[in-house]
Amino acid sequence: MEKIKTALLSFGMSGRVFHAPFISLHEGFELAGAWERSKKNIQEFYPNTKSYNSLEELLKDDSIKLVIVNTPTYTHYEYTKKALLANKHVVVEKAFTTNVAEAEELKVLAAKQNKKIAVFQNRRWDSDFKTFKQVIDSNVLGNLCEVEIHYDRYNLEASPKKHKEELNNGSGIVKDLGPHLIDQALFLFGMPESVFADIRITRAISIVDDYFEILLYYPSLRVRLKAGLIVKEVLPSFIAHGTKGSFIKSRADVQEANLLKGLKPNTTDWGTETETEEGILNIEKDAKTVREKIKTLQGNYYDYYDGVYQALTKNTAMPVTEDDGIHVMKIIEAALNSNEQKRVINLQHVFSL
Repeated sequence: MEKIKTALLSFGMSGRVFHAPFISLHEGFELAGAWERSKKNIQEFYPNTKSYNSLEELLKDDSIKLVIVNTPTYTHYEYTKKALLANKHVVVEKAFTTNVAEAEELKVLAAKQNKKIAVFQNRRWDSDFKTFKQVIDSNVLGNLCEVEIHYDRYNLEASPKKHKEELNNGSGIVKDLGPHLIDQALFLFGMPESVFADIRITRAISIVDDYFEILLYYPSLRVRLKAGLIVKEVLPSFIAHGTKGSFIKSRADVQEANLLKGLKPNTTDWGTETETEEGILNIEKDAKTVREKIKTLQGNYYDYYDGVYQALTKNTAMPVTEDDGIHVMKIIEAALNSNEQKRVINLQHVFSL
């Protein structure tokens, strides 16, 4: 099997938790190392790797074929561009960039360099979302009328990741948690016709947005995306109502929590939720009400990286493409404009879809 040498642009929480475990597990990748600015930790976890002192040193290493841009959002455009110009393929975390123009420029550059970009929208491979999508796709709910996807937390304190709380082009909850929800909605239903958004600062310590409600308008469907940091009571995170009934599901994927504990994603029960978190399906069937629990599918971020490997070795599409990332950025820009102008934004009037 062809080995793809891969390097991270940081080995903080995201590198240690979301990327390195799956890259090192997949026999098609070889984790070469990471750019570490101050703390040198990667060799403690992966002894055969290298700690690079600068981005330039890492990019000059011709053996590295894939670079993971897992740095703050405001650096994504610059670092992805430099990696492409150094003839590397790229996986870039969400949000893809800070605006649509940057994202479209990177797509053009990747094509010119004959390289591939994948956006790291790992939440498509969460157990809860996979189960929600299965129910939606089964048409058991009939014609959908309304869908809600939430990503709620309760945290009155500032994030220790300062770049998320400071004023910069990539800060704020719309560009932090927003891409997760937007990507999931677009993966389910495609691009909407128009967008309305309410974006707020709700915590006393915040200077960047920490709450949003984004409404996506489809011809016969409304999709509501919500995230906030002052939500103490746990609510269903996935809600769908259709002509035949409803389905609700908690956000209960266990992968992040287990990865933070240092567990390795190498077991057959990886990504398995507890039965107590199973979703509730309530439908009309044969003139009777049927209310039952739905078994949760397993989540696994390994499948994302296997998709990346297949794309790089067999020239298939990346599991999350540049176009996917561009579409998310278009929704974010429309949401920001909607909030500022206090009106619905027709996407066809703003972007070529």
